Amino acid sequence: MPTEKEKMLAGALYDPAAPEIQAELEATHRWLARYNAALGMTAAERRGLLLERLAEVGEGAAIRPPFHCDYGFNIRLGAGAFLNFNCVILDVVEVSIGARAQIGPGVQILAADHPRDPEGRASGLEFGRPVRIGRNVWIGAGAIILPGVTIGDDALIGAGSVVTRDVPAGATAFGNPARLRG
Repeated sequence: MPTEKEKMLAGALYDPAAPEIQAELEATHRWLARYNAALGMTAAERRGLLLERLAEVGEGAAIRPPFHCDYGFNIRLGAGAFLNFNCVILDVVEVSIGARAQIGPGVQILAADHPRDPEGRASGLEFGRPVRIGRNVWIGAGAIILPGVTIGDDALIGAGSVVTRDVPAGATAFGNPARLRG
């Protein structure tokens, strides 16, 4: 029988109130308190903190505090990836951000999802769908990336956009919902 954490990591329905999940959240909260107090530290010191919790931190990758996430251990940052102030990543499953991706302030990357039917939601169970952001992507301030979305290499997402569907490599998308633009 899989544990609640194993179910979560597999993208299956899981119980977020399970003690093992709550323990992981508490550990992340303690780490986030340290990381978000690190704005005055050097880039190298902040990188050391990122390496403590994130799954992968490529050379030169950076996140400006404050930063918020669920777990951290499902986040992969490619070399030179940059997340500006106040980004949120709900990483119940893998969230990968490619090399040299530029993420504006206040961007939300949401891999956490919920059942659509009322009875399913009332159960309190959740699931996740991975989010993949390619290399050299630029996501403007305040954009929201929804669960299961893939943004291809070299794409551009306009500020304030809500990305509900995959965006192909090299495309520009903006609006709510985000639509491909010429």
